[in-house]
Amino acid sequence: MKTSNILLIYTGGTIGMIKDSETGVLRSFDFNNLIIKIPELKLLDCTIQTISFNEPIDSSNINPEYWAEIIEDNYNSYDGFVVLHGSDTMSYSASALSFMLENLSKPVIFTGSQLPIGDLRTDAKENLITSIQVASLLKENKPVIKEVGLYFEYKLYRGNRTTKINAEHFEAFASLNYPDLAVSGVHLKINFPYLLEPDATIKLVVHKEMDTNIALVKLFPGISCSLLQTIFNSTNLKGIVLETYGAGNCTTEDWFITLLKEAITKGIYIINVTQCSGGSVAMGQYETSTQLKKIGIISGKDITTEAAITKLMYLLGKNLSSNDFRTLFETSLRGEIS
Repeated sequence: MKTSNILLIYTGGTIGMIKDSETGVLRSFDFNNLIIKIPELKLLDCTIQTISFNEPIDSSNINPEYWAEIIEDNYNSYDGFVVLHGSDTMSYSASALSFMLENLSKPVIFTGSQLPIGDLRTDAKENLITSIQVASLLKENKPVIKEVGLYFEYKLYRGNRTTKINAEHFEAFASLNYPDLAVSGVHLKINFPYLLEPDATIKLVVHKEMDTNIALVKLFPGISCSLLQTIFNSTNLKGIVLETYGAGNCTTEDWFITLLKEAITKGIYIINVTQCSGGSVAMGQYETSTQLKKIGIISGKDITTEAAITKLMYLLGKNLSSNDFRTLFETSLRGEIS
């Protein structure tokens, strides 16, 4: 039987920190000494190699192009990848990478922790060990997981279905509109019916052109026309993710609908996503969303805000016609919508 060769990519974040025993100050952990710090990794049926940035990047300053390039350069040399990442923007990076890596047929598992790897009560060890184990799973000498996943607190999720829901609890992430891909307990249970099954014979294509000329607008009762006009009239604005109420509802005041119409006429794409943690946009279900459907607002269906933002960047980078753009956004490309 073949043994998996896993590349561990440390980018930054809490998981890579260790507390100095004398000063109590957190410093970056040397991942070249990973086996020394976590000897349990020797029990895994795989080989592990590591890449660490010289200067760890806080997740607030993240740029997914870094990971795409590393994976592209090493894709043929490894059976799977584990990306250690700060948890704050992990869902954004996992979503972005899912779109950037077209025809991915190997696991790319994001993980991190709420406490540093050197803390007594850390969640880092379990998250790291199981992420590597998940990435190393083979069936008939082929990877079991063939997509971008996110592992945290005993659960593997599809990366572009996740949202960070808690800044304090170990169970920091949720995938409210899609089932878990795997659950780690006494046994590691893989939910095979929910896994992506891409055609492994098609070559990986890496897309690095991500257009960031977009805005995220969260509606609230009493939002002013002047504020929205300032955003919608921003120079070079190409797309807006509009977080609406419930199943995609919003105010029906004339000034608001007119503002949306004018933006669409200028070629700005507007994506309707729900503010709710779970559930789906269903434009036309209520009178307060019927007009949005009529004027050409694009339905995000049950996509997360994180995935909507990164999918918008991805599609804008492809210079599509308006009809093709709408069709592709409302189509599941990487399992991001139902």
